[in-house]
Amino acid sequence: MSLINKMLQDLDARGTPDGRGDAAGIRSVPERERGLPRALVFGGAAGLTAAAIALGWVYLKRPAVPPVLINVASTPVLAPAPLPVVATAPVVAAPVAPVVAAEPEPVFQAEEVAPAAAKARPAELRRIVEKAAKPAAASVVKTPAPAASERIIDGKHVTAQQRVENEYRRALAQLQDGRVSDAMLALQQTLQLDPRHQGARETLVRLLLEAQRPDEAARQLQLSLALDPKQPAQAMMLARLQLDKANGGVAALDTLTRSLPYATDNGEYHAFLAGVLQREQRYREASEHYQQALQTAPDNSVWWMGLGIALQADNHPAQARQAFERAKGLQTLSPQLQAFVERKLVQLTAAAAK
Repeated sequence: MSLINKMLQDLDARGTPDGRGDAAGIRSVPERERGLPRALVFGGAAGLTAAAIALGWVYLKRPAVPPVLINVASTPVLAPAPLPVVATAPVVAAPVAPVVAAEPEPVFQAEEVAPAAAKARPAELRRIVEKAAKPAAASVVKTPAPAASERIIDGKHVTAQQRVENEYRRALAQLQDGRVSDAMLALQQTLQLDPRHQGARETLVRLLLEAQRPDEAARQLQLSLALDPKQPAQAMMLARLQLDKANGGVAALDTLTRSLPYATDNGEYHAFLAGVLQREQRYREASEHYQQALQTAPDNSVWWMGLGIALQADNHPAQARQAFERAKGLQTLSPQLQAFVERKLVQLTAAAAK
């Protein structure tokens, strides 16, 4: 607008020769004559405005600062670092150990353990642990390995036999801590891995007897003897359990007879068998086994007394009297048994005097 005002001032100055406006010289002109200068003024103003707009457009459209060119060819390209390759180890499938053909082991649940086992006396548990620990080392040599396969546990090669022994040691440790139910489950697992493990079998049987579960203990002994009858101690234990049943003498004799070939030099075995035979009124066989037992222990007064009873019942009074005299002469019987033998001698003497 300042440019337009200046132009108007210049036009106003041109109205007089000296450049100054003369008020006296001003005269009114017709409306037609005064319109021409006003159109020129507005036309010039419009032209100036267009010129300003054109200059502004040129200014705005001027080229920007040229960008800096970078030689891409000379710029080193950083190769991406290779990703680390994780070597995956091949999965080694553990070979399955062959299953030993045997009767299925009964499963013992922890809650099924009788309160008597859970609250067993510490002294009794110590006795069982100490007795079980003795054959533990020998069982590694005597017990045949159920399989030659190996398994990888914690990066170590563990044979089937080592797994058996580890499970057995775990059971003994639990038993020593008083965890009877856990120990019984671990012993059962040991027998599932190796049914011929005698240390685990005998320990489990003792725990079952301590828990007042004789039927399960007898079943364990039957499984063990079915796999290996060369175990006179287990046969005697099973026979004692069978004798506690009604009419169990027949079953006890069958058990003892099957293991008899492996106890020819075992005096206690012969004496125990003789007592069962005497109970079943098979006196002649009883006297024979008493005599075999006395060959291993000639100074056992109880066995001499048993022989005297069998001979007297089998109608051999003279030999019975000799057996009773020998039992009395050893002076090792309890007072009750000593009195019993003396009464028998009196009866035999009176019968011989008639």
